[in-house]
Amino acid sequence: MGWFWADKRSNDIASFQDIPSINKKSGSVADESDVGRCPVMAGKSKVDVEKSPFNPLNNMPELSQTSQHGQKTILPKERTVSSIPKGSSNEFWEYPSPQQMYNAMIRKGKIDPNTGEEIPEDAVESMVNVHNFLNEGCWQEILDWEKPYTEKSKIEPKLLKFTGRPDKLSPRARWNYLMGKLFPETYHGELPFDRHDWVVLRSNPEGKKEVRYVLDFYGGPDDANGLPTFNVDVRPALDSYENCRDRFIRYTSPIMDEYFSKK
Repeated sequence: MGWFWADKRSNDIASFQDIPSINKKSGSVADESDVGRCPVMAGKSKVDVEKSPFNPLNNMPELSQTSQHGQKTILPKERTVSSIPKGSSNEFWEYPSPQQMYNAMIRKGKIDPNTGEEIPEDAVESMVNVHNFLNEGCWQEILDWEKPYTEKSKIEPKLLKFTGRPDKLSPRARWNYLMGKLFPETYHGELPFDRHDWVVLRSNPEGKKEVRYVLDFYGGPDDANGLPTFNVDVRPALDSYENCRDRFIRYTSPIMDEYFSKK
């Protein structure tokens, strides 16, 4: 999830109107102690970044549109432009084409190019649609968190950079998993199947500010039609005073509103 490419070939912005918000996992506020810089750039000098085959904005290599040897299905190479503005320009992020997604999954070992096992070729287009839908929903959640600042600055935030961190459990995900073992009726007790860190460029009177968000992706139960559902826990990382304050207000406001309404 969360694969974007930084180049852009079209100025046509796809319409994502009426997309419902992604369901958010509930749970207690836990300490987000991972306060290092964005992992995309952490520990790398300028020379290392310039020599790296990975795009520093998304920590991903540039994947070709070339069909794989033995590939039986002709996958589309057209890419959809998202509704998510880039922090580095006035353009919008693009999603990968089905062919790029297929190549990426082979590189990650999710597909055997000789047999096509695990993920069928004809399922890739549907996966791209789900991927795009999820990312649009995540951006809507971020816009909701950013709303108080946007109302003051009158400037919409932008997505500056991001990276996948599937092997790095967030403290909150670890906490919910532990509490789920102790109190299964209150906590979901599942581990996320993926995690991303998105760095948002926020405008304020002092200028631009980088704000890191943590996104934990969970698989949900199938819906009434047997289709899979997903839950995404989106919140600002606890690496600044503002982020701590925003999370405290967000999670305590419903409790305080209910308490005072009964008086």
